[in-house]
Amino acid sequence: MKPRIALIAHDKKKDDMITLAAEYRDFLAGCTLSATGTTGGRLINELGLEVECKHSGPFGGDLQIGAQLVMGEIDCVIFLRDPMTPQPHEPDINALVRACDVHDVACATNVATAHLVLNQLMHANDKEKTQ
Repeated sequence: MKPRIALIAHDKKKDDMITLAAEYRDFLAGCTLSATGTTGGRLINELGLEVECKHSGPFGGDLQIGAQLVMGEIDCVIFLRDPMTPQPHEPDINALVRACDVHDVACATNVATAHLVLNQLMHANDKEKTQ
């Protein structure tokens, strides 16, 4: 089964998300991707990835991805957060991260952990294909 990955990035982290996704573009192209609005739009326009775009985070996108997660439709969340800028939808962000914890779904919140998670998913995916 194709990995199902949610990609979210705060405004000051969107360039980091594009750089990260470009590095893993071939792998991500074989995944089922969901993303919040602006992040998803950039992934589509700049990298040509197929992405199911949700609303922007402040308009409920984080909650939409959280609902997918609760329904078992997300295997991992890459959420590049900006810890230095207050977010108006902080309760939604906390709810999504809490849902990851409750449902035991990997959640990378910075580039370093995103690399670890994506490398592991790639390795597991490659292993599954050879069996």
